[in-house]
Amino acid sequence: MSSAAITVDQDIWRPKYNPWLIAVVVALAAFMEVLDTSIANVALPYMAGNLGASNDQSTWVLTSYLVSNAIILPISGWLAGAVGRKRFFMACLGIFTVSSLLCGLAPSLGFLLLFRVLQGVGGGGLQPMAQAILADTFPPEKRGLAFALYGITAIMAPTIGPTLGGWITFNYSWRWIFFINLPVGVITWFLVRRFVEDPPYLARLKAAGLKLDYIGIALLALGIGALQVLLDKGQQDDWFGSNFITTLVVVSAVCLISLVIWEWYQKAPIIDVRMFKNFNFAFSSLMMFTLGILLFSSLVLMPQFLQTLVGYTSQLAGLALSAGGFVLLLEMPIMGQLTTKIQARRLIAFGWLALSIAMFYSTKRIDLQISFSAATWLRIAQVIGLGFLFVPITLAAYIGIAPEKNNAVAGIVNFMRNMGSSVGTSLVTTLIARRSQFHQLRLVEKARIDNPNFANAAHGLTQRFISSGLGRHEAQATAYARIYQSLQAQAASLAYIDTFMVLCVGAAIMFCLSFVLKKNDPGGGGVTVAE
Repeated sequence: MSSAAITVDQDIWRPKYNPWLIAVVVALAAFMEVLDTSIANVALPYMAGNLGASNDQSTWVLTSYLVSNAIILPISGWLAGAVGRKRFFMACLGIFTVSSLLCGLAPSLGFLLLFRVLQGVGGGGLQPMAQAILADTFPPEKRGLAFALYGITAIMAPTIGPTLGGWITFNYSWRWIFFINLPVGVITWFLVRRFVEDPPYLARLKAAGLKLDYIGIALLALGIGALQVLLDKGQQDDWFGSNFITTLVVVSAVCLISLVIWEWYQKAPIIDVRMFKNFNFAFSSLMMFTLGILLFSSLVLMPQFLQTLVGYTSQLAGLALSAGGFVLLLEMPIMGQLTTKIQARRLIAFGWLALSIAMFYSTKRIDLQISFSAATWLRIAQVIGLGFLFVPITLAAYIGIAPEKNNAVAGIVNFMRNMGSSVGTSLVTTLIARRSQFHQLRLVEKARIDNPNFANAAHGLTQRFISSGLGRHEAQATAYARIYQSLQAQAASLAYIDTFMVLCVGAAIMFCLSFVLKKNDPGGGGVTVAE
């Protein structure tokens, strides 16, 4: 079947049911999966206590899910072509729902990890297939509106996940963060079965048959699995100071480089790496990767700063961040409309500029005395740029790509964003730890007896503790401990400022790269088939 023939089929074919009904159904499935990537974070200590595991062991609940999820994401397009997209989507939804039930019933950590791997396998196909279904269901000129709905799920879910997870765990049990998937999963499965259908070109691709690439799958599983584990455990194990992490780096690098070379020469690759020859697709993938970094970095930085240094509870920190989520909820539909009137690259450039300015503003505004309202407005400033990025970048990725590649585009773009989220989380965790040590050493140099400011502060605190009833020696030790505690908080605060500056520079670089993207015709969707 030639690309021309498939393109004609795609231009003529329209779904039997209202496209917006289909959009809501598939977006609901994607929302459930994205929510699950972040909802378990705050419940880890409760899981550890209930299952008789250590806190370090409980973190594998997150890692096991991310590893299996990351392996399925990039090959979801190939799997959809092999078994049919609707069938694959329903299978993923069924596996995800059943494994959620099993996670909630898990009697031990070992069983929980096994079921989380299965849950990651099911979840790995939901995001990209939801996006691919939207791309085929809507004509090119209306894709921006459809992707705006999908963007709400991709960006809103990780925003509310930790807050919802904390509330459920505190008021009920950690097991209910998995049980809540059951009614949503079952209802969505039946809705997908009723309303979603495959376009004609997918049926013809399936009939043509696809060869199973065992070597490619093995290289992908080893490479991505090793990469995900090293990103998740790198800072905890001191990166290259650990033989385990060093081994993972070597395994990941060798397998992924070999994968690219192997897939490049395959007639039916599980990952179509030749799509990266398309300049626009390559840069859109890079930008989606960077967006994943900045989105999840800010999601980690703000609540962590407010809880560890300012003393907020998890619920109060969640409330401070929730205003940003509401802004995105309002912004996404507007962005969908703008994509029909303004070139995608101009919206992308504005989004990166706004995000860079917001991150720079964060370096000036964040401090240990920040108020709740100031933290709320700061978060709102940080998310405004995000709303201008997700939909236009997704649209730009499809420019110059043939319709039969929609599944592959969706799989790779979502994979890049998810890997960016893992890199972003690992990046900020490492930066905060290393820069805190750096600033602490610099501040300690000033904390000497011959420094009059330090001596006066220590003497004043000592006298205050003596007046409260402590002996001189105990009062002096307590004063030094209090000063050191304050010094550590100041060092950590400076580390957060440094991290926001790194994110500012990253967004500024992406702003410059925005102008090398191809122009598109907003009214016509901008999709031109290059193959």
